[in-house]
Amino acid sequence: MRTRATLVDAARTVFERDGVVDARIADIAAEAGVAIGSFYTYFARKEDAFVAVLAELSEEMLHPRMDVAGDDPVAVIEAANRAYLLAYRRNARIMALMEQMAALDDGVARARRERAEAFATRNARAIARLQDRGLADPELDPVLAASAISWMVSRTAWQAFVGGGVTDDVPTLTRQLTRLWANALRLGDGYAARRPDVL
Repeated sequence: MRTRATLVDAARTVFERDGVVDARIADIAAEAGVAIGSFYTYFARKEDAFVAVLAELSEEMLHPRMDVAGDDPVAVIEAANRAYLLAYRRNARIMALMEQMAALDDGVARARRERAEAFATRNARAIARLQDRGLADPELDPVLAASAISWMVSRTAWQAFVGGGVTDDVPTLTRQLTRLWANALRLGDGYAARRPDVL
């Protein structure tokens, strides 16, 4: 497992430097300090190594460390948005490569879909819990709402940190995306007085 982890780290370094299309397995093995044959012990193709890089990245972004005091759903949404945006900015090169490679490789496209589904599933559970507590619009379908909101955040992050959008300022993006989240779920009425900076 240590050798595989070393190869994944090396692959990430090479992919960030050269891109996936131009990366060579020999360069990944050299970066890892192993023989080329060791690469093939764990991965059939360089694209498989890229999927492994994406899996590590998705875990970091899906389960961020957040410091949120109390039970305020807007504060939780705000913290989650901030953590996601910061992670996206840190990993912008890999995220750009994911978009590129998803159009070229079925394995990467599948990994991208699974990543999106994992985010939407997590967010759907959170929305359903808010509905159960009487805090979110009960008319919303949690799965559809979560999918739409998750894509909004993801595409905004891509535009900000990869596509050259209107702003790449994380505090501004966090405030705006949190407001959109809260308004979409109709959380604003109960929190506007306490969180005028967000709502």
